[in-house]
Amino acid sequence: MFASLSERLTAALRDLTGRGVLTEDAVREGLREIRRVLLEADVSYELTRGFTERIREQAVGVTALKSVNPGQQLVKIVHDELVTLLGAERAPLQFASVGPSVVLLVGLQGSGKTTTAAKLAARLKREQKAPFLVAADVYRPAAEEQLRQLGEKVGVGVFGQSDLQTGGPPEEDPLPVSAASPPVRRSADVVALVQAGIAAAERARARAVLVDTAGRLQIDAELMDELVRVKEAVKPLEILLVADAMTGQDAVRIAQGFHEALGITGVILTKLDGDARGGAALSIHGVTGAPIKFVGVGEKLDALDVFDPVRMAGRILQQGDVVGLVERAQLAVDQQEAERLARKVSSKKGMDLQDFLAAMQQVQKMGPLEGLLGMLPGMPAKALKQAKVDPRRIRHTEAIILSMTPEERRRPEILNGSRRARIARGAGRTVQEVNQLLKQFQQMKQLMKGMGKLRTH
Repeated sequence: MFASLSERLTAALRDLTGRGVLTEDAVREGLREIRRVLLEADVSYELTRGFTERIREQAVGVTALKSVNPGQQLVKIVHDELVTLLGAERAPLQFASVGPSVVLLVGLQGSGKTTTAAKLAARLKREQKAPFLVAADVYRPAAEEQLRQLGEKVGVGVFGQSDLQTGGPPEEDPLPVSAASPPVRRSADVVALVQAGIAAAERARARAVLVDTAGRLQIDAELMDELVRVKEAVKPLEILLVADAMTGQDAVRIAQGFHEALGITGVILTKLDGDARGGAALSIHGVTGAPIKFVGVGEKLDALDVFDPVRMAGRILQQGDVVGLVERAQLAVDQQEAERLARKVSSKKGMDLQDFLAAMQQVQKMGPLEGLLGMLPGMPAKALKQAKVDPRRIRHTEAIILSMTPEERRRPEILNGSRRARIARGAGRTVQEVNQLLKQFQQMKQLMKGMGKLRTH
């Protein structure tokens, strides 16, 4: 997340803070480099210019400081301005005091709107907010079926067009649809569908109704007209734009279009775990005034994080996000299993391969390794790139361990040549990979044993 931006921005600041004396000329030169970094990261020119100008104004006083390290003060100024650029503070979802709160999810096709609806439902369910999903995309074939499958995985109710009783003939000039999709009449039907979905949510005693609306390949009058009709009919408490962070400045342009037509109340940025340059996240609030409320950080249904400007600014400047790491661990890690592993590691016998597999699966639940390392203070961007692990390698490791007998997992020392060859055949891997895994396991076991000795002294 923001690897290139983070690396270059911290390098520019490091060059400034490493000087013995911080002069106005040095600040001017450093800000020129920061401006170049932000523009290449796809941050809009107007925001970049305002950002660097505000830093320059505050840095004038910093250069005259004697008692406080001026370099550290400059880093704090940049951090605080980044926080302002990202929205200053968390913007939680709003909930009505009476009745279900309606949340419209809008955006273009391909932004991940349907999956995001399910991720948000999963998050609200964990928070005891009783979510309910409405499949209001009646144009894309199988959109309703996709949401139903996701809703089933999350354990949340879904209402769609197939739940409506078909009564009366269709309106004239129905929209053309594929043979695989259900019959569609007009956008007026979408309004009726959403209203019926909200009524179903009320009967189910839902507290939040998430409406997955239709998207288009681009913003057009027909799309906006339909969304405006839905907005006027159901009076949503929140209108959240789902935008793809990988699209850079296009995401900002799209946000402007939706904001002008609908008055969006927030943004969910998807694919922030990809190789995004960061311009969308840094620009979207400054351009629209709408806060970023959530960010998608992976493909799994629990990979949706609350967006915190303070913590995100810290991560961009490689100051880490330890609070975010702890929160993710609390959500993903089985506490009883973690305590069992801790006792096993500190025991005389130590961990075995079954424990090794269990520990690896626990870490996997928290998300990609590079994402977790990015939350640690001072972790350089180059190290994060090197830490990127191919998910297939993790599956290969699991296959190797699962191809062992329970006795072999408990006592890896009995794994002779013939046993290793059998395990390799069973896992579909090579004997060299089996040997490499066993070597890594022994190294980790020794490391854990050393850490245990340190705790006892």
